[in-house]
Formats: sequence, C-alpha cells, structure tokens
Amino acid sequence: MTGRVEMDAAERHVPVMLERVVALLAPALARPGAVFVDATLGLGGHSEAFLQRFPEVRLIGLDRDPNALRLAGERLAPFEERLTLVHAVYDELPRVLADLGVPAIDGILFDLGVSSMQLDEADRGFAYAQDAPLDMRMDPTGPTTAADIVNTYSAADLARILFQYGEEKFARRIADRIVRERETEPFTNSARLSELVRNAIPQAARRTGGHPAKRTFQALRIEVNGELDVLRRALPAALEALALHGRIVVMSYHSLEDRITKQAFAPGTKSDVPDDLPVVPAGYEPYLKLLTRGAERPTEQEVAVNPRAASARVRAAERIRERGLVA
Repeated sequence: MTGRVEMDAAERHVPVMLERVVALLAPALARPGAVFVDATLGLGGHSEAFLQRFPEVRLIGLDRDPNALRLAGERLAPFEERLTLVHAVYDELPRVLADLGVPAIDGILFDLGVSSMQLDEADRGFAYAQDAPLDMRMDPTGPTTAADIVNTYSAADLARILFQYGEEKFARRIADRIVRERETEPFTNSARLSELVRNAIPQAARRTGGHPAKRTFQALRIEVNGELDVLRRALPAALEALALHGRIVVMSYHSLEDRITKQAFAPGTKSDVPDDLPVVPAGYEPYLKLLTRGAERPTEQEVAVNPRAASARVRAAERIRERGLVA
C-alpha cells in the first residue's frame, strides 16, 4: 500500500515554473545528442517533461535521497534507454561526469531546497506543522540529524546558524531557550521544538511572516545537509562543465540560495581584463550571458495552482565562449 501512495504523490507533484524552465533550456537541448543534468531529480517532474519534449536528449539525474531516486526511476521508466540515475549530491558533478565519460553537458537544472516528497513524508521531520522525529536529512544515511544539532550545539553556534541560515531576528533568544530546555529533556520531535520557538518569539512578531518556526526549521535543515556549502561548490563546477552554448537554470527558494547563485554567475559575465583597458582582446570577452533579468518569479496564476511555487526565484545563463578561446 505504501508504494501506491508514494506513486500517487509523484503523479500529483507539480513541477515549479515548468514552462519557463523548459523555455530557458530548450535552445541547448534541441541539439542532437544533447546531454542534460537534473542535479536535483526529486520526483522527476521536470525530467519527465524534458524527456518527453526532447526525444534525443540524454538525461543524467542526481539525487542524494535514495527514495527519491527509486520513485523517479519508476516514473521515468519509459525513457530508461536515455536515462542515467546516480545517488550523489550535486557538488559531486565532476566525479559523476568523469565516471560516465561525459566531457561536457548541454544543460543543467538545479531545483534547490527540500522536495515536495520530503515535506509530505511526516517521519522525515522537515515540516514544522506536524509532529515527527527531528531528522531533516535529505539522505537518510547521512551522519547528522537535526536532533543532534539541537541537543549538542552551544547556544552561540545555534544562534549563529539560526541567524545566518534562517535570517531569524530572535536567534539568540531561541538558542538560549533550547539550551535551557534540553537540560531537562533532549529534543527528539519537531512539535516540541516548534512550540518552543513560537513561545520564544514576542507575540507582536508572530502576527506576520507565516509560521513562527519556519525560519528555525529552514536553518536546521540547511545545517544538517550542508546545503549552502554544497551549492557554493556545485555552481562553479556546473559552469565549468557546460559545453559552448550550454545553459544552466537555478531555481532557489530563499534569498541565501539566490545570492550565492547571483555571485556564482557574476564573474563569467565580465571580461578577463582590467576595467581601464580600452579594447577587450578576442578570447577575453565574458564567457557567460545572463538569460534572466535578475531573478524571475512565478506568475500569480501559477502560485494559485501550486502554492509551493510562491517563493521560487529563477536565474539562468548561457556559456557563450570557451574560456581563453574565441567562440
């Protein structure tokens, strides 16, 4: 029975900003023999669309969650001859491509953050609105859970991650209260932590900004999975792997991810010569062209259909020359 429920969830999954993502990547993937990497496969919704619309594309799907790989594999079974699924975190892209003998890729998509499946599986502990073990590992075989962090980090370290990764204004109050409460009993479940956070935040501040525990849970999830450090390593590697006229699309869900993406793209959009040089020599022009103006957001219509799209921000770029070579 569980398998049927899981597949129903996969079938109901609505990929965020699907048409816009397809439009941004289409010019690179319409080429014969194009190789596309879905760096965050999830339930395979985006990948299914690409495999359907580009009959010659070869797709490499990465995910750190073995359960997601299994479900996506079932969903994408009709395309198995053009599909390679790999259990890997997306900063392992260079190793994956080397293992597969792929020298360059034509397109890559990063759909960041926690997946719909992980949010919907109560026992994973990602959701602050339902009680579950404090886990939050995207890869269930990972060494550190959210409970480990909550029960062992110092107040100063807890406050740091809540402020840096959750942009939580009341980080120190929450951290001090966690440390005090865990002396009585260690934290094991999300409901107790969620209630503590709600009580630690002044009542006036609870009236806006959604659930009071949202920022704390985001911060813990990022820390558990090393998400921002992984992204800082993964984006330069993905840009390096792009073939000439290859394209990259990054979909983020909070300002921290979006800022890292913007910073990763920026150097490639500038020439490799001093600003005061009157002429840019051939081969030293920018190697990246931005395809979006800033970060694009979903339409009101899409958010109405798929509320999880509300916080999405999309940036995209195209490699327009090889580094050090005239395109």
